Amino acid sequence: MGTPHAHPPTLLLLAAFSRYRQALDWARRRAEERFGPIALASPLFDFDQTQYYAAEMGEGLKKCFWAFADPFDPQRLAETKLETNAWEVEYAEAAGHPEPRPLNLDPGYLTLGKLVLASTKDFAHRIYLRDGIYAEVTLFYRRHQWEHHQFTFADYRRADYQAFFSECRNWLHQLLRTGPRAT
Repeated sequence: MGTPHAHPPTLLLLAAFSRYRQALDWARRRAEERFGPIALASPLFDFDQTQYYAAEMGEGLKKCFWAFADPFDPQRLAETKLETNAWEVEYAEAAGHPEPRPLNLDPGYLTLGKLVLASTKDFAHRIYLRDGIYAEVTLFYRRHQWEHHQFTFADYRRADYQAFFSECRNWLHQLLRTGPRAT
């Protein structure tokens, strides 16, 4: 019989995309107020692998990722997704953009072995957490590189995304070896 153990700290990762820079800036401020300082921020990536979001978000989308310095308990993934969904609604109602969804926020967490994302949509590879929220292992780390699954979103297969996730993994590895950094 196995003995249950507490999960080691993970790195909270928040993906944000929009066609509006002010939406991304708003989301970053909101996230830092809630989750603490950002340890690593990606560059802005063109989000052009799919037209899936064009009707509700418009064209010319940019995506970025923020990894937060404070250790994240993966048990909080569902509540974090519900919270960021509420932020999307709040921003849409206040910003006055013509699109119904001018901001998309997707939280997840990174461990040394995987990148997990939260979703409101069920599918064959997703596990139900609670309150209408699912989790999926989007990428896994093997042989010194990120690998994808059959259902991994096309953009998460990109080398530039994965280079950023490797930076995050290295940062987490250092955190696990030395403990949280003094602020």
